[in-house]
Amino acid sequence: MVNKGEVRDVDMSQNKDLDAPIEGHVKWFDATKGFGFVTLANDGPDILLHANVLRNFGRSSVVDGARVILRAQKTDRGYQAVEVLAIEASPSEADASSPAALPDLPDATDLPLVAARVKWFDKGKGFGFANVFGHQDDVFIHAEVLRRSGFAELQPGEAVAIKVVDGPRGKMAADVRTWDHA
Repeated sequence: MVNKGEVRDVDMSQNKDLDAPIEGHVKWFDATKGFGFVTLANDGPDILLHANVLRNFGRSSVVDGARVILRAQKTDRGYQAVEVLAIEASPSEADASSPAALPDLPDATDLPLVAARVKWFDKGKGFGFANVFGHQDDVFIHAEVLRRSGFAELQPGEAVAIKVVDGPRGKMAADVRTWDHA
């Protein structure tokens, strides 16, 4: 992961190819359209974030407002992300949970991340299910847990790493991470 100290303010107007990591926030990302935009921390131009670049980082989506560190290049149509180096959920998104929407979960800090595959997730309903490898039980994934983890949604068949707790109605994900954390 890139340390914040290594991220430089880059004068976008002077660089065709940007080798230096740059920091911004996701303005919006639509997994259905396959792209979104990142606004830079130093008020530079918006940067196109294509789904393929996000997939190379191990994600199929990213929540609006998430802090991202990336590399970009200038194209004929503007600036485009070529590599995502880090994604962090924004503090405002992570702390904006509605108590009625998500039950209190047991502390999952010391629990291991386990490999799982998304069975289905419906952004409109606000939940979905995954299966931990080697187990048949479904694990409930609430949209708020996903948002706190920096995801906007999950795709069926997507591999993820999750921390599983006993929720009020069965097994539930308390944390969701990219597959490479498993």
